[in-house]
Amino acid sequence: MKEIIITSKINVFETIQELPLVEQNLMLKAIEVRKAAYAPYSKFRVGAAILLDNGEIIVGSNQENAAYPSGLCAERVAIFYAGAIYPEANILKMAITAASDNNKTVTPVPPCGACRQSIAEYEIRQDSPIEIYYMGETGSIHQSTSLKNLLPFMFDNKLL
Repeated sequence: MKEIIITSKINVFETIQELPLVEQNLMLKAIEVRKAAYAPYSKFRVGAAILLDNGEIIVGSNQENAAYPSGLCAERVAIFYAGAIYPEANILKMAITAASDNNKTVTPVPPCGACRQSIAEYEIRQDSPIEIYYMGETGSIHQSTSLKNLLPFMFDNKLL
């Protein structure tokens, strides 16, 4: 038997103000779009903002549907829109924030598994890491310098 040990590095910023200005702006855009989320069923609102290498910022919020699972997470709304409108652009950074209508979300909320796989597709395709910043409604912000920290055994087209 062989053992594989996986190590991930996550940086923690205690407040938004501790983030560099570019990342602060990105997170503030994610917070703003989070408020526009359509989440009548889960009451869990998520906002995402993506910075592209062409300087554009793309935002997305989760969009639910009574016919589960027809809705879509904020991260995939933003990343798919960016891929459709700017197919040649690379994604540099992504900011994610989540809040519940039922209670205060103070723990950083990372992307779900489906979103991690979608982000992985873009990171692999562009052959460069995507920085990911995620937080709850308030509190600390976690930063990963690559999706590989959140999904170390990525499924990609080389496996097909």
